[in-house]
Amino acid sequence: MMAAPIAELTFDVVTDASERVSRARCSGTWTVQGIAALEKAIDKKPWPKEGGVVIDAAKIAALDTSGAWLLYRTARDLREQGVAVTISGLRPEIEALVSLIGKGAGKSLLAKPEPHGMLEAIGRKTWKDALSVLDFVAFAGESFAILLRSIAQPRRIRWRAVLHNVQTAGFDALPITGLLSFLMGIVIAYQGADQLQRFGANIFVADLVGIAMLRELSPLLTAIIVAGRSGSAYTEIDALRTVGIVPQELLVLPKLLALTIVLPLLTVYTDVAGVLGGMIMARTQLGIGFEVFLDRLDEAIVMSTYLTGLCKAPVFAMIIALVGCYRGFETAGSADSVGRQTTISVVQSIFLVIVTDALFSVVFNILDL
Repeated sequence: MMAAPIAELTFDVVTDASERVSRARCSGTWTVQGIAALEKAIDKKPWPKEGGVVIDAAKIAALDTSGAWLLYRTARDLREQGVAVTISGLRPEIEALVSLIGKGAGKSLLAKPEPHGMLEAIGRKTWKDALSVLDFVAFAGESFAILLRSIAQPRRIRWRAVLHNVQTAGFDALPITGLLSFLMGIVIAYQGADQLQRFGANIFVADLVGIAMLRELSPLLTAIIVAGRSGSAYTEIDALRTVGIVPQELLVLPKLLALTIVLPLLTVYTDVAGVLGGMIMARTQLGIGFEVFLDRLDEAIVMSTYLTGLCKAPVFAMIIALVGCYRGFETAGSADSVGRQTTISVVQSIFLVIVTDALFSVVFNILDL
């Protein structure tokens, strides 16, 4: 019985009139038995830092998933260094395996990418973002449909998961939300004290702190903090669908319900913490006692001021839950993808919360609330 050919990778450089091209010739059996030695040999190769590299895989006798990953990783690393890489000569069965590896990693390297102009790059990015928005709208619509169905059939709701998310997103967030809201109340009262003293209007610091915290800052700060703390629902959706489980019902619904319950309660809590911070600063800077402050606050704050801030919280909660879970479903399974999608989730959640808050302000102004 003949021994399997040893896996090898050799170089030769072909120079033509237009550019310098390095050709890497692959041969032998690229399987798990000899992959460790081959990987060390590849890492020690003096790969070019510019020009182009053609990886010729025509003489590869056999290749398994470990060899396909090594081939893909080598080409990917070169491209990340700015080297144009093309993989050529693959037999159909080997090409299918390498394509599968590239698809799982989120990027195919079998074809040499064509350079794009600025306008084309802008167009591609705009089209990609538009498709992403449509996907998110479809995801949100499906999630709300499942929410309505679950409300009609409460036994389908995973209450243990809901309570767990209430604890992680709500109870565990009490210290940081309370502290930041308390400090924000202090800052607002401190900044307003100097201006109010000039006009002898010290007592109106209660109006400033109360309206600012209850109407705007408490719900907004609470939503931003929760968006930064909440993680995405990382899972393999196809695996869940295979066993007949709807991913939204298993993963999205508990988070959606929990945040919708938790965020209004956290908003009330931060309202109290912010007003308390303002009271302490008003007494320190302006000599206004707690009783006087509360009496003025009772006159300054009407029910609509309180409710306009509180009604924002459920909307913010739905945005945070849907964006976080949607981005979690977009992960490709690698650690790099998880980190990238988590970052995107937090940024998009905060951005949409702020945009929604601005829309609320416009609507409330039109309604004279």
